[in-house]
Amino acid sequence: MDEPRKRVWATIDTQALQKNLARVRALCPESKIIPVIKADAYGHGMEQIARAIIDSHTAIAAFAVATMAEALALHSLKLDIPILLLPGFAEEQELGLCIDAGVEMVVHSPYQLSILQDRFESDIPSGVPRLWLKLNSGMNRLGFSAAECVKAYHTLRRFPEVELVLMSHLGCADDSLSAIAGEFTSKQIAEFNRVRDQLVQESGRAVVCSMAASAGILGLPETHYDYVRPGVMLYGASPLADETGEELGLLPVMTLHSRLIAINEVAAGDSIGYGATYVCDRETRVGVIAIGYADGYPRSATNGTAVLIKTPTGLLRTRLIGRASMDMITVELTGMDDVQVGDEVVLWGVGLCADEVARQAGTISYELFCKLTERVDFEYA
Repeated sequence: MDEPRKRVWATIDTQALQKNLARVRALCPESKIIPVIKADAYGHGMEQIARAIIDSHTAIAAFAVATMAEALALHSLKLDIPILLLPGFAEEQELGLCIDAGVEMVVHSPYQLSILQDRFESDIPSGVPRLWLKLNSGMNRLGFSAAECVKAYHTLRRFPEVELVLMSHLGCADDSLSAIAGEFTSKQIAEFNRVRDQLVQESGRAVVCSMAASAGILGLPETHYDYVRPGVMLYGASPLADETGEELGLLPVMTLHSRLIAINEVAAGDSIGYGATYVCDRETRVGVIAIGYADGYPRSATNGTAVLIKTPTGLLRTRLIGRASMDMITVELTGMDDVQVGDEVVLWGVGLCADEVARQAGTISYELFCKLTERVDFEYA
């Protein structure tokens, strides 16, 4: 029996991924790179993305993930690359799992520090994974205050087996146009440098540091330090509010496809879809595409959101008309006489930047990637 034709599918271009990684290396020639592959590699497939990164010509220092389950799944692949758990361990059992699997941990709270002290004072294991001490430099999510961070650093330095990295995270580096954001970022960097310098002075040794994720990599070279942690830029999308991945010269890794399943003629004055959010101002040729929010296409996408249609004569750009529903969206085809039922459609990716679609949907490309559901088939090239 023949396989049914794919309804919705995502093609993942691993060569584009590798070229984006090479771009990180060019921007940060003196820093070690830790690709962030949390959330199933931002919806792209953690195992396939990890293997493609390893197969690239760009050396990496570790992979970063966000949950214990992700860390253990990655560890089970036996890729022989260190793993960094960004939120660190949540309780004593997870600490044991991290130590057993050699997973490096972020330490950001007195609670974690207390568990570590008790463990290390009773029986510090050989080959204990590197610890990443997180400073709250102003974002106020995770991290020690400056005074707490200095104290925690010296506490952990009592155990010579432990290798430490001082880290923080930038909260407004994505907004290069806002004076308020720029001032906030400058304060974060100054606070980080102040704590680093204090630790250097008090310990008499160099302090290994990490601060930059994608936005810092692209726009703030002073934050590159010893390690950088690229995330969304690896996948070809922009971390910056005012520029798309395409404008930054990044290559799209994911292209999301579907097909036209119907073409209708709708009279002037008639509406389309739920809520009658679009009323035709003329006789309108309307295409129905087999994708909806149950596949991960954003219901928040507004009238006018761009869509590409592949025809025998090339790609045609059209627009969403009517509200996205669970399994379908509708687009305008007026004047596009060569478009036919069955034609392939591109929702984002090559030819249509995910950042553009995200803006029209009132969200960010990160969310588009991460919200694709199991109804979407994946193809890797």
